[in-house]
This record gives sequence, C-alpha cells and structure tokens, in this order.
Amino acid sequence: MKVLWLCNVLLPKVANHICEKINPSGGWMVGLSDSLSLNDDIELTIVFPLSSSKTIISGEIEGIKYFGFPQKKAVIKYDKQTEIYLSRIVLEAQPDIIHIWGTEYPHTLAMMNVCESRGIIDKVLISIQGLCSIIAQHYFSGLPHRVVTAYTFRDIIRHENIIKQQKNFQIRGKFEVEALKKAKHVEGRTTWDKACVMQINPDIKYYHCPRTLRSSFYENQWSIKNCEKYSIFISQATYPIKGLHFMFEAMPAILNSFPSTKLYVAGNNITSTDTLKARIKQNSYGMYLNRLLKKYHLEDKVFFTGPLDEKRMCDRFLKSHVFVLPSTIENSPNSLGEAMALGLPSVASDVGGVKDMIKHEIDGFIYQHDAPYMLAHYVCEIFENSDLAKQFSINSHNHAMLTHDRQKNEKTMISIYSDICCRNSAGDLWCPPL
Repeated sequence: MKVLWLCNVLLPKVANHICEKINPSGGWMVGLSDSLSLNDDIELTIVFPLSSSKTIISGEIEGIKYFGFPQKKAVIKYDKQTEIYLSRIVLEAQPDIIHIWGTEYPHTLAMMNVCESRGIIDKVLISIQGLCSIIAQHYFSGLPHRVVTAYTFRDIIRHENIIKQQKNFQIRGKFEVEALKKAKHVEGRTTWDKACVMQINPDIKYYHCPRTLRSSFYENQWSIKNCEKYSIFISQATYPIKGLHFMFEAMPAILNSFPSTKLYVAGNNITSTDTLKARIKQNSYGMYLNRLLKKYHLEDKVFFTGPLDEKRMCDRFLKSHVFVLPSTIENSPNSLGEAMALGLPSVASDVGGVKDMIKHEIDGFIYQHDAPYMLAHYVCEIFENSDLAKQFSINSHNHAMLTHDRQKNEKTMISIYSDICCRNSAGDLWCPPL
C-alpha cells in the first residue's frame, strides 16, 4: 500500500538529511512513521512545506520517500501555487491513500482541492490535531482586556498583537472548515474532536486512533527518588492558550506551602527584558507574563529551558516532581501522554479532550482551567503525599501504555487505510493531469 502523508512540519530524520532545523513539534508522527517504515506492506512518502526552498525537493531516507514544497513561514493565506506543487507531487507519488496530518494550515485545503479535481477525494484521510476554528474561541481566556488590546514595539512592527493572533486563527479556521466539509474520512482521538468535526460535517466517516509517542518515552520511567523535589514542568507556553498566565497565578499559593518550589518551562524565555534585543522582540503576551513574574515575585522561581529535543525533553520530565498542563484548550496533548507514559504525576486543566486521557484522582488530577487556586491545591496535594505521587505514577503509566501502544496503534492506522481503500476499490484512481 502506497501511503502519502501531508505534514505541517519536517520529521527529524528528514530535517537532518536535508540540513534543516529540527522542529520539536509533531512527535506523534515520528513514532508512527518509524513503525510504518519498517512494515514491508507500506510504502511511505512524506510531504511537507519548506520555507527555505523555491522549488520542490525530493529524496529518500531510511525507507521513507519525501517531498518538500515551497511555502512561506506561518502562512495564513490561500495560495493557488500550493495546489500546483501538490498536484505534481501526487502525480509522481501515485499513492493509494493520502493522509493529511492536521487542518491548521491552508495547504490542507489545497490538497483537498487537488484530490477533488482528480476525483480521488474518497482516498483522503484527515487526522485532527488542533482545530483552529474552535481554538480561536478560547484564545483570550483569562487575559485582561488591556492585555488583549496592547501593542509592544515588536507587535507594531509585525502588525500582530493578541487580537491579530486570534483573527489569524479565525482565518485559518475558515480554510479548515472548508476542508472538513469536503472530507469523507477523518481520524481523531477524543470526544471533543469528534463532536467538533461532526458538527462541521455530519456525513463524515470518523475513525479513532490514539497517538504513538516518541521512543524515549517508552524506554524510561519516572521515580520520586530521582526527581528534583517540588519542581514543576510545563512543556510549552509561547502563546496564550497554553495557559502560563494561570500557572503564574497559581504559584503564590504553592510557594506559601512549599517555598522551595521551582517552575521549569520548555522553550525560549518570552518574558525576558535582560537585553535590548529581548525587549525589542517581546510581544504583548510576554510583556504580560513579565508583569506577573514581578507582581508575584517569581523572578528566581521560574526557569525557561530553551527549546528541547526528544532526549532533553524526556530528561526534563524525569527530573520533575509534577507535570502541569494549564492550557485553555487542547485536543489530546502529546505532552500529557508523554508525562503519563513516564509515570510523572500530572495536573491538567479539564479542557477539550483531556478528560479522555487522564482519569481524575486515579491517574492524576484535572481541574477547572480558569481556577488557578485549584491548580495550586492539586500540585500541593502531590508535593505533600509521596504515596499518592507513587500511585499516580503507576496508574498513569499503565493507562498510557494502553493508550499509546505502538503495535496496536500501527495496526489500527493500517486497518483505517485498508478500510478506506476497500470502500473505494472500484474505478480508476487517477484522472488525467490538470
């Protein structure tokens, strides 16, 4: 079976092969692509946007064929040229199945239009990652109006403050909805994404398949004996929906009970004003976080780790006492799955599809997302009760190993591909070129 993936980012092995910077996101595709590349019945081709190229590039690495097509960074406008690139790639790859990972960018709609024009729309599967049309509705959660409407120097230069960011999600959401209305098959993971998709397109065929994690998270195990006591880890926090502002608001109550608490945040320090360059680059959300740091006297309690690759991310999980997911909206966050797989006790906001991943008071705690006082309470519960932390560790690990079973998820995805092929086995796959 010839399977073509359309991805938003390069997979690490492809990035290394073409000397591009590795993007730490998209870890769920890494695990599954590794499994499928070893399957003799699958011929996998990966297609991705490439801002550094002006022409289509192609190659092969470790049994995976790849194509990169030119596209500007952070594109939110529809570009007919993308259709031309994707049409050429599809003609050359001649796939039996086209699997689109995510609806967040206009190239998803471009691929849907290519497939519709060629009469092969029934061969397309869309995997739901986030849903921009829904995320936009939650973008301002917990932010004061003055912060939402504020501009920094960087925002003025780039014509992008928090309101504009939300509008960009709305624009991308329109392309997303159009793509989903054309789709015949979609794959998701949670009650939330199923509900959202079925409201957009009630006639769509919905498949369920959990994500496969990166290898490191199957090979290591958290231990309370080896962690840094009273340390909290957040895996990303560069924009408002990741909820770092709520975490900062929870910190005073945690510090009141556990004064040595430290918060580690993966990624670059968007609160920094240490240098002229940092002040120039700071956006309005970073400025607000900086104010919260000072208001709650957290300057020596919060540490940004910088971008983390798979190994360093895993190490940071293992060193932490508690993982916190304070997001205002999520589907099925891989960061929570990775924490649970390692057995790191977790506290997660009850948003989107989170409750489908973690059972409250069994695998960890979930709390109302805009109630930082409850976030603080649950973190302290784990800090003060080692037996509870150990039990959460065992339960969450066992749960995650069922949800993120590599062999089972590979078989499920292949069965989805097979079902789509069987449903549409009649007739020729390929139409005359455009």
